[in-house]
Amino acid sequence: MLLLNNSVSTAPGVETRNAKKLNSLGIRTIEDLLYSFPFRYKDFSLQKNISEVKLGETVTVRGRVLEIKSVPLRGRKNLTEAYIEDETGSIKAVWFNFMMPLRFLSKGKYIQLSGKISVYRGKEAYFQHPNFELISKTVYDQKQKLSSKTGSTSGLAPVYSENRNVNSYFLRRVIQKTLPQITLQEFIPANFLQEQKLPTLQQALNDIHFPENIKAANLAKKRFAFEKMFLIQLRALEIKQQWEKNSASKINFDKKFIKNFVDSLPFQLTNAQKKTSWQIIQDLEKNKPMNRLLEGDVGSGKTIVAVMALLSSINQGFQAVLLAPTEVLATQHYLGISQLLKKYKFQIGILTGSQSKINGKKISKAKFLEKIKTNKVALVIGTHAIIQDKINFNNLTLAIIDEQHRFGVKQRSFLQQNAMRVDSNAQKKLPHLLTMTATPIPRTLSLAVFGNLDLSIIDEYPKGKKKIITQVIPPEGREQIYQFIRQQVSVGKQVFIICPLVEESSKITEVKSAKEEFGKLQTKIFQDLSLGLLHGKMKPKEKEKTMRMFQKGNTDVLVSTSVVEVGIDIPNATIIIIEGAERFGLAQLHQFRGRVGRGSDQSYCFLFTSNNVSVSTSRLKAMEKTNNGFKIAEEDLKLRGPGQFLGTLQSGVPDIAMESLSDLKLIQSTRLYAQSLLKHDPTLKKYPLLKNKSDLLSEKIHFE
Repeated sequence: MLLLNNSVSTAPGVETRNAKKLNSLGIRTIEDLLYSFPFRYKDFSLQKNISEVKLGETVTVRGRVLEIKSVPLRGRKNLTEAYIEDETGSIKAVWFNFMMPLRFLSKGKYIQLSGKISVYRGKEAYFQHPNFELISKTVYDQKQKLSSKTGSTSGLAPVYSENRNVNSYFLRRVIQKTLPQITLQEFIPANFLQEQKLPTLQQALNDIHFPENIKAANLAKKRFAFEKMFLIQLRALEIKQQWEKNSASKINFDKKFIKNFVDSLPFQLTNAQKKTSWQIIQDLEKNKPMNRLLEGDVGSGKTIVAVMALLSSINQGFQAVLLAPTEVLATQHYLGISQLLKKYKFQIGILTGSQSKINGKKISKAKFLEKIKTNKVALVIGTHAIIQDKINFNNLTLAIIDEQHRFGVKQRSFLQQNAMRVDSNAQKKLPHLLTMTATPIPRTLSLAVFGNLDLSIIDEYPKGKKKIITQVIPPEGREQIYQFIRQQVSVGKQVFIICPLVEESSKITEVKSAKEEFGKLQTKIFQDLSLGLLHGKMKPKEKEKTMRMFQKGNTDVLVSTSVVEVGIDIPNATIIIIEGAERFGLAQLHQFRGRVGRGSDQSYCFLFTSNNVSVSTSRLKAMEKTNNGFKIAEEDLKLRGPGQFLGTLQSGVPDIAMESLSDLKLIQSTRLYAQSLLKHDPTLKKYPLLKNKSDLLSEKIHFE
């Protein structure tokens, strides 16, 4: 018998050569093979005699092979032709550049053909690239109905993801032969399956590959969606349990001190800012390390919430760190926070790849590290430079990571472990951890993917914040916008122009490239303005220099690809143009739009569409209606699916689980099941198979 962790080379009919082909699809084990689910089914349930078939219909016939041959074509290509007959007539079957039938079919054999009927030059009807399978003469004579459970194509035939090495026919045959040779052990508790009316693992695998009907296929899909989401929730809660076993230093809330700080601000906090600040402050007062995600839209005021947490920590003699993904953003945080905390006389430093300063004064990196080690720097703001072996904090109690998705699990773990300290009672203590993201993620996704984190959401905008005027602009409206840009620049304002590509593409002729657009704008349209170019192929120092020039106001117009950093604050920028806007998701367009509107002036976002795109595209029109990132995110989830928000986080998540991420009811139910199971069996001692599945999932999906 086969085991799930066996190499796919042990599957029936798979040799070393074919195993390498399957590897190209990411199929390396028997489990990978069986979990390679079809993405759709062809309906071959209509069965007819050969004389009854009609042009354009998808049908199944049975007959005897009269002749089969290969016809060579130009360019090392070939055509496989076969003639099949039954008592009522004969018909030709054609396969283009597909030699498989020649290996299995020969004159006199009985076969079943399933496919679409086409007509050659208005005369001869034929099967175009049909599915086929050998049958016995007895089955042919008795007109027996073949069961889909045997892999027959006479009903619903599975269609799998293919590449040039592996096609659906080959996958179907291998899976058909493998399923009977493996005994599958159920790992989901039986009462959970019964309550949800879901099939067992063995039944579900049979039904998802070879269903009797579409109802059985859908029920099998539901089972696997439940399975994957249940495992994700279970693993997230296990990680949360493990995290909460650690200890941290309490950061007592000094109400009077924080109130004085808030009262000194030149603006009023929103209710959402007050609510999330209180959630964080309550976490900091516990002796268990905080592990919270602060999620907020562009311009919703996450930074001031983070500053209040940092201030609470350093005011009591503890050290704190704020980690940013780029030097530009780290510098921006350093300057802004230093100004906010100027009156408190705290030692605030910045440490990046190219600078090390404390309270505005340059200091050698070696001396900076020594001051961190001896607790003479209260707050350190920096980039990846902070995550290095030589740095040792003396009393780090709070770590904040901005744009958390830009840092890997290992990097975040290194920061936590390197900052772990031992108190006077010889007890190891981790710092409290707050991560932030400016990508508004629908609550369903947040609940599913960040289930191991406590979640705080700022879903309210500061009063008086001007709505960014957004318009979808057809090609004929381009010149008018260019004139508007000139007008804005003449009064000292700046402009972003975003392009989908770095360089011109011969394959995507309608799409603007940053280099091409930069050259055209510089030589033909804005000859008298100062232009900058920014894209991902530039060296880091070049990118930093370009952004600094723009920040200082030395550049009027910045032409860029999507590398424009989230969170970069250019209050003077009032216009952003997005070329080929139809190529971006709504969530990404909203992030781009957030590059403007940072100051008090009215700002504008113009969505330029390509020639072949209708101006009335409803998807883009949603951008005109609202500036609310969460509403836009919900709309994008409906239109484009969850991958838009998860990015690299989705790596290792099967398609069927990805589809289920928009199902709030499923997510909530699987979370409740996971919670109830861990409540009665925290280590899953009674469920070793389930525990093993959970651990394996953790290796594939890095959501810690």
